[in-house]
Amino acid sequence: QVQLVESGGGLVQAGGSLRLSCAASGGTVRSRAMGWFRRAPGRQREFVTAVTASGGATDYIASVKGRFSISRDNAKSTVFLQMNSLKPEDTAVYYCAVGRYAGSTRTESAYDYWGQGTQVTVSS
Repeated sequence: QVQLVESGGGLVQAGGSLRLSCAASGGTVRSRAMGWFRRAPGRQREFVTAVTASGGATDYIASVKGRFSISRDNAKSTVFLQMNSLKPEDTAVYYCAVGRYAGSTRTESAYDYWGQGTQVTVSS
């Protein structure tokens, strides 16, 4: 059973940066895609970004493209989310997840393991 622990969330002013980390344990994730989702207050959880098992390809939603960057270190079973130029609308609980397959997907049901979430709050 894979366990995921996110860290790096916090309070930041608009225009600032944060770097989220998600460390996996209890199983191998190097053959699976990994992704980040978020749930803003009063909204459903949404896909943000994902990276393939090899790290060779990434996918971003339009609202974060050019500001966020996902990467992974398979030797450390860790995925990162670098968030720059943060906006108040980025405020949410951010979750990392491990996909079922090597290729990335935006489909929530294709992710088998989830972290507990880390709060990101961007003040205006």
